[in-house]
Order: sequence, then C-alpha cells, then structure tokens
Amino acid sequence: MSHPTPRPHPLVDDLTPLLARAVAAEADRPGFPSEDLTQDVWLRLFEHLDAVGPPVDPARWLRAAVRAEAHRARCAARRELPCGTRLPVAVQGDPEDLAFAADLRRSLRAAVRRLPARCRGLVLAFLSPDRLTYREIAGELGISQGSLGPERSRCLGCLRRMLAAEVAVPDPRGRVR
Repeated sequence: MSHPTPRPHPLVDDLTPLLARAVAAEADRPGFPSEDLTQDVWLRLFEHLDAVGPPVDPARWLRAAVRAEAHRARCAARRELPCGTRLPVAVQGDPEDLAFAADLRRSLRAAVRRLPARCRGLVLAFLSPDRLTYREIAGELGISQGSLGPERSRCLGCLRRMLAAEVAVPDPRGRVR
C-alpha cells in the first residue's frame, strides 16, 4: 500500500528564500553551521503552527526567530569547550590537582552514562578518538546529517544541566561560580 507523500505547509515555500537570507546574515562565523540554525528555525515554526497556528506576520516572525535562535546558539557556544580543549590538566606531582582532574573526568563519564540512550550514543560518537565526521556520526546513529547539530545542542544542554549540579563550572572569565 502506497502512502501519499506529506505536503509541506504552504508557509515553507513562501518563507524558504527569506529564511536563507536571514540565516546567511546571522551565521557569519566559523563553527556556527547555518544548517543547524535553519533547522532550529523550521522546528520553531512547526511548533508555533501546532500550538497557535500561522503567525500573523510570517516574515516578521521568521526574522525574529532567526535572531533569537542565533543568539541562543551563540550563548551556548560560549559555554562549550571545543573538542580539542582539555579539562584542567593537573601539574605533575601535585596530588590535589591530580585528584581534582580525575574527579572531573569521573563526573563527566558518569554523567554521560546517565544520558538518555540517544544522547549517550551521540556524545560518545563526538568524543570518539577516531574523530568521526558529521556524515559518519549521522550514518552510525541512523539520523540525518542536518539533525545532528540541533540534536548535539540538546544533548550537550542535558549534559550541562546534569554536570552543573555536580561540578563547579568556570564562567567565561575563568571564575568558578
């Protein structure tokens, strides 16, 4: 039995060119994938459509959503450590620093183990010593490559919330809160 292909909401066709221009204007930094921003805004639009219906002024709503999602992503990026950045490294011979670094690693591993299965697999794939590409990770997890960035953001947010209760996290200036 053949199922009909679902038709996208009419707003999708109308807003696609505007979204592309708005995302291009916001996603002007390296390491800030425009595909992630685009998918986040579409997701926000469909949530809005389900909750309250179409926006009164779709173009204005879309531009505001792009700015809000870009701001959210930039704030999250400031809190994240790049993959190549190590947690504080203990000075050789200082037992207190060695114990602190080991405790941080234990807390991180324990928190990753408590993540929901989908997030656990995604975080472990990103932490893999094989340094997998987005395409390889998406294939391994069976999700679309375009979903990987937003899914990664959600999983890291979940991990961040779990760790916040366990580990004192330094703010952007290096002070522990």
